[in-house]
Amino acid sequence: MSKRLKSKHKISRRYGANLWGRDNDPSEKRNYIPGQHGPSINRRVASDFGKQLSAKQMLKGYYGNITEKQFRNIYKDALKKRGDTSESFIGLLERRLDIIVYRMNFVPTVFAARQFVNHKHILVNGKKVNIPSYRVEEGDVIEVVESSKQIPIVIESTETPARAIPEYLDVDLKNRKGKFVRTPSFAEVPYPAKMEVHLVVEFYSR
Repeated sequence: MSKRLKSKHKISRRYGANLWGRDNDPSEKRNYIPGQHGPSINRRVASDFGKQLSAKQMLKGYYGNITEKQFRNIYKDALKKRGDTSESFIGLLERRLDIIVYRMNFVPTVFAARQFVNHKHILVNGKKVNIPSYRVEEGDVIEVVESSKQIPIVIESTETPARAIPEYLDVDLKNRKGKFVRTPSFAEVPYPAKMEVHLVVEFYSR
């Protein structure tokens, strides 16, 4: 589980964006950085490096604020693939099991998705997987364990989904089951805030 679980909203406030598109995100009402002196500090125009760093931190924060080592390793894997590194990078991030559980609306937040997977509530092709970073393949079937389908958070999330399900997933919310149809392009990923992946690639290519 992320070490930043209790202070996840500080991430969105620091970068002045509602990263997860939630109604209760404090960045909507307190558009200044967290901390005692936050209201009195003006957001300065960042240098090129500052913009790249900010873009990297926002994207990393969005995906549950995964560790820097994990994030950099995903970038390295993307670099090895043919074609556009930015597209490959996003494609690999979207293949994480915790992100797919979140996209399928089985739980309300990406942080809850990580915990949900950790606690062995998810099956991939009929087998329990408890590794949030597990890389799902196209055609894989993801399902909530039968005994976990009546957990209140799952019932609420599937019966009143907070987000639209993207086209690269085929989901049966009634049965808490879905398929990862294909790896998405950057344009297909439903980010509530503006993500500048090219700046993240520039940051790591320095």
